[in-house]
Amino acid sequence: MKLVILDRDGVINFDSDQFIKNPDEWKPIPGSLEAIARLNQAGFRVVVASNQSGVGRGLFDMATLNAIHDKMHKLLAQYGGRIDALFFCPHTADDKCACRKPKPGMMAEIAQRYGLALSGVAAVGDSLRDLQAAEKAGAQPILVRTGKGEKTLAAGDIPTHTLVFSNLAEAAEYLIAPDNS
Repeated sequence: MKLVILDRDGVINFDSDQFIKNPDEWKPIPGSLEAIARLNQAGFRVVVASNQSGVGRGLFDMATLNAIHDKMHKLLAQYGGRIDALFFCPHTADDKCACRKPKPGMMAEIAQRYGLALSGVAAVGDSLRDLQAAEKAGAQPILVRTGKGEKTLAAGDIPTHTLVFSNLAEAAEYLIAPDNS
């Protein structure tokens, strides 16, 4: 099975320091939905692993998070794409949970759900914590320069075997290339 794990905010949609708190604030990064559809068409299962501490902070509730994800699914379907599963951590950093990235809890849950080791599985993110969670789970960290990606790259200290691409569309083209899949 070909699997790719995506962070949401900053990879699929524009991020906000004030959080994405409702469906109107969720806006896809140009080319991201098409990239997911191309990954699907190339035989990849696409899953999302996203920290959503806005729930734990009381900025929005589960019904609102579901509405945001419904919008994402509907817009993606217009391009013939789909997200096979959504994994998210609703906790704040103070909760000390095992699922909040950079901890690998969500990655372990994905591995268990699909019954496979994540060795070599592409995990695309825009922040250091995305890359660290991928590395801890044995996945292939991929940094995109969208969202917080430029700042993450400039700060340095990313895992040494991290691949870097301009955006999700460029990363998808790399993953789909016959010699990389």
